[in-house]
Amino acid sequence: MFFFLLNLALTDLGCICTTMPKAMHNSLWDTRNISYSGCAAQVFFFVFFLSAEYCLLTIMCYDRYVSICKPLHYGTLLGSRACAHMAAAAWASAFLYSLLHTANTFSLPLCHGNALGQFFCEIPHILKLSCAHSHFRELGLLAASACLVIGCFVFIVFSYVQIFRAVLRIPSEQGRQKAFSTCLPHLAVVFLFVSTAAFSYLKPPSMSSPSLDLVLSFLYSVVPPALNPLIYSLKNQELKDGLRKIIMNASQKK
Repeated sequence: MFFFLLNLALTDLGCICTTMPKAMHNSLWDTRNISYSGCAAQVFFFVFFLSAEYCLLTIMCYDRYVSICKPLHYGTLLGSRACAHMAAAAWASAFLYSLLHTANTFSLPLCHGNALGQFFCEIPHILKLSCAHSHFRELGLLAASACLVIGCFVFIVFSYVQIFRAVLRIPSEQGRQKAFSTCLPHLAVVFLFVSTAAFSYLKPPSMSSPSLDLVLSFLYSVVPPALNPLIYSLKNQELKDGLRKIIMNASQKK
């Protein structure tokens, strides 16, 4: 689990570093400029880290499933070599997926100007600048991606149904609490990540507005990577005790 958490932390750090430094630079210097190559690099790395994170969240779900539903087979199914292979497959798949998206998106001619209504280069907003009949390839790729995302989501839901059924059969209350404490942080991260991204891309056109699009993009691109370390660190008892002391000291000072 901690091996996958390390990989997840790297994707979170990558997502933040891909979008926020340039956005902060533009805000401080009161500019909205980004070079064409810089925009392409931003799209590539953002899609790369975002898709790697989703793959890792799916793998972590399988890790939780095996550890709770098949504990005696855990060492066989998820040994160090198997974990390394799954992590490598997640990173390699994300790299190919990002490369395909970036190459396909930036091969389209931009016929409607070069102004994006976002704080980073986002594929749907780039497609709005392309010619009317030239972006069907990218839309087809996005549709295939949606099928893959839904497939992973169904796998996560099915796995957690089996996990909760197994947890509820645990006779001791302490065992159930330990299992839930292991699964609930991961489930919270998955829900936060999927819900914000899905609403951002699947909302009806009638709800679309520049301010709402900006808020939604911020929610799925910045908030989940920023909250993931907090959600997982709250499992650590020493961190809980430290946070409790800080809150108590602050209340006593008041």
